[in-house]
Amino acid sequence: MSLDFKGRVAIVTGAGNGLGRQHALALAARGAKVLVNDLGAGVDGSGGSVSAAQAVADEIRSRGGEALANGASVTDFAAVQAMVQQAVDAWGQVDILINNAGILRDKSFSKMDLADFRLVIEVHLMGAVHCTKAVWPHMIARKYGRVIMTTSSSGLYGNFGQSNYGAAKMALVGLMQTLSIEGEKNNIRVNCLAPTAATRMTEDLFPADMLKAFVPEAVVPAMLVLAGEDAPARTTLCAGAGGFASANITLTQGVYAGMDAGAPELLAARLGDARDRTGEIVPGSGAAQGANEMRLAREAR
Repeated sequence: MSLDFKGRVAIVTGAGNGLGRQHALALAARGAKVLVNDLGAGVDGSGGSVSAAQAVADEIRSRGGEALANGASVTDFAAVQAMVQQAVDAWGQVDILINNAGILRDKSFSKMDLADFRLVIEVHLMGAVHCTKAVWPHMIARKYGRVIMTTSSSGLYGNFGQSNYGAAKMALVGLMQTLSIEGEKNNIRVNCLAPTAATRMTEDLFPADMLKAFVPEAVVPAMLVLAGEDAPARTTLCAGAGGFASANITLTQGVYAGMDAGAPELLAARLGDARDRTGEIVPGSGAAQGANEMRLAREAR
């Protein structure tokens, strides 16, 4: 697998600090031209300044790389389009998009204000939609693209106090699944990265002894693999503390309970069988669910 990014142009959102900064520095160190985007806001999304993005861009240039700074909010589609055009005007193309920008508004669901729920969805989900929509035609035109969505264990498996964040992060997995299918014919590969890292967003969640292990730098290898020329597609790669694993949404073999009046009781009695993970598969598309249900119906005849 080639992890040389010479000649490639990358956009990294939320790259003023933490994971995004490490992503930008690593891509630049391997030859990519990098547009460093960051609103410069607080962890909760308040405030904003291009200074954080500028500092990272300056750092890349000081190391001999090429970089631009951008302070657009990913929630503003017009500003995102201008950001992409900034990269195209400077370097002629966009090959890689790392959707990393995000905020937290943690609170238990019963106490959460709906405005905080909507804002987290807007930044994480719609922010990634805006950025991907803006780069998509450029990638189609060149028949090349690598897009990474930043998901989270909170979306994949749940986490107390993060219903908004978890909902947004799982939505990104669904977005990735469909865009992978749609982008395949144009060599656009879309994947998800599920990092565990001690950053501004998570430093209060980790005990002191774990902070040293879960450094943002430990996630970078997974990002580079997913952004590389030989990247897979439709992969959710979990990364943290030097460990890497793949998360999958699977489908069990299932059971047939029919459609007559007794179907609910039969299903209740056989729910354990329906949930039995023996022989489960990772479907190639959503159509696999319907195909499996038809198989069960035919076998029951």
